[in-house]
Amino acid sequence: MKKIAIIGSTGSIGRQALEVIGAHRDKLKVVALAAGKNSLDELAQQINVFAPDIVSVPNGQAAGDLRALLNNTKIKLDILVGEEGLEAVATHSESNLLLTAIVGFAGVKPTLAAIKKGKTIALANKETLVAAGSIIMSLVKEKGTKIIPVDSEHSAIHQCLSGYAISDIRHLWLTGSGGPFRTWNQKQIDNATVKDALQHPNWSMGKKITVDSATLMNKGLEIIEARWLFDFDPRKIKVVIQPQQILHSAVEFCDGSIIGQFGLPDMKLPIHYALFYPHRAEFADGPRLNLCELNSLTFETPDYDRFPCLKIAQEVAKEDSTAACVLNSANEIIVEAFLQERIRFKDIPVSLMRVLDKHNRVASPDLEDILEADLWARDEAAAILKAMV
Repeated sequence: MKKIAIIGSTGSIGRQALEVIGAHRDKLKVVALAAGKNSLDELAQQINVFAPDIVSVPNGQAAGDLRALLNNTKIKLDILVGEEGLEAVATHSESNLLLTAIVGFAGVKPTLAAIKKGKTIALANKETLVAAGSIIMSLVKEKGTKIIPVDSEHSAIHQCLSGYAISDIRHLWLTGSGGPFRTWNQKQIDNATVKDALQHPNWSMGKKITVDSATLMNKGLEIIEARWLFDFDPRKIKVVIQPQQILHSAVEFCDGSIIGQFGLPDMKLPIHYALFYPHRAEFADGPRLNLCELNSLTFETPDYDRFPCLKIAQEVAKEDSTAACVLNSANEIIVEAFLQERIRFKDIPVSLMRVLDKHNRVASPDLEDILEADLWARDEAAAILKAMV
């Protein structure tokens, strides 16, 4: 029986992971959950179904509200709060796998804590490796544990690399749908609304990551993540637009062969892979791809002029410095401002470059450097946005 802790249990990935777990109750067990204050009703339902040992919520008010929701049940469990609660879920003594499905920089500290305890990480929080990749992967190596990627692209590469050495590889190919603006001209993109940006053609995701897909920043962040996750030269990580999202990513080997992972665009597939790794388990209700029903697969070169965020991230990916943390943290603030309709879509890359241009980079950063860079980037992004309004 594999025992699982989840941080971000009420988000898109967390909910789908619990659906997978619910279909395999004989092999998978939930022992700890953490969720945000705006989803307490859903968290209470998850507690009723999966009966974890502990849960964590952001603060005391949320803990009281959750206790009230559970008042008429017979379930007894510890309700913890804040960063300490998040870390307690991440390091729960009974768990042997932590699914990090939380959004943003907030995933860094609990992930580090879990690795220090020797937990295997099913990583759906790309920002952790973007912001602190060298620190995270050094600790993984030191503790002899593993990170199993949940992002569909990195899951695909992880599967394609099985049995091969990094020296066998010429390129990693990250695929992307191109987002909702793939066929839009520059003027249309400049005037895109929040509603437009949230109309992803293939995936159902949270608002922040959906906007990142519209700017192609998500693909840029994935380059940085892949650099650290696979210990690979970022200059050899390529992006190709695959609108049907059937090829989830591929590995090009030194002999010219390319191995790719195909599947329907459904996050349950990489979640299922990560939860059962290193074994393959039957997923009776999982999505199935019928090759005979494929009409076509098309591939396109990304347009860096219409989507400058991708180029910005590619350049940052070449560095081992605090620049990636700053890029990630500033992007969180700037995307939130767009979602609140305080800035225009075309302001996103402009604002990011203004923050990066002001940043004094720290090479080979330690955790303190990363934490300082995160706070600085958020403050600087907020100041730049305020001046724009």
